[in-house]
Amino acid sequence: MFTGLVEELGTVAEVARQGRKSPTLLLSVQAPLVAKDAKIGDSIAINGCCLTVVKKARSLLSFEAGEETLSRTNLGRLKSGRRVNLERSLAVGDRLGGHLVAGHVDAQGTLLRRRDESDWSSMVFAAPHRLVRQMASKGSVAVDGVSLTLVDVDPNWFSVALIPHTLKHTTLGKLAVGDSVNIETDLLAKYVERQMAAALETGPSR
Repeated sequence: MFTGLVEELGTVAEVARQGRKSPTLLLSVQAPLVAKDAKIGDSIAINGCCLTVVKKARSLLSFEAGEETLSRTNLGRLKSGRRVNLERSLAVGDRLGGHLVAGHVDAQGTLLRRRDESDWSSMVFAAPHRLVRQMASKGSVAVDGVSLTLVDVDPNWFSVALIPHTLKHTTLGKLAVGDSVNIETDLLAKYVERQMAAALETGPSR
């Protein structure tokens, strides 16, 4: 589990295919802070996607991304030199400053509009309707692994307001219209929706 509070902006060192016809990628990231106490087998969120450390060489961490991960996230578009949001998994007793994030990206969204006002920014993202219906104004959403508070929610888009700290210390500050982002909706919303669907399937209890 994660909180959606980015600990470090890592830098992609290499993105390599695992074999000529393999659908998997080996992703290597320079992460001086996160790598200090990282071990093989640890879970780390990269742009909100939970991946396992498979190799470590000082501050260089390597991860494998499979076909399912690449189909749901923007990790397949990463290139050497790109910055990525990094967060280590929660330890028992840690403060929960953002919201509970599983690191299981639901789908990708697209930045539709951006309005910068002084040091703040307002952003509107297009997203699949099946995800937007799990959102509510003042609720939470993870965008590229960053915990954000929803402002407005429409059937096919949602908006957020980003403070200067978020713009400076995450990849969201560099987003341009048309860019793809990873979206994970709130866990509680998923469970509520599933229970409501199950109730409709079985009908009223007697």
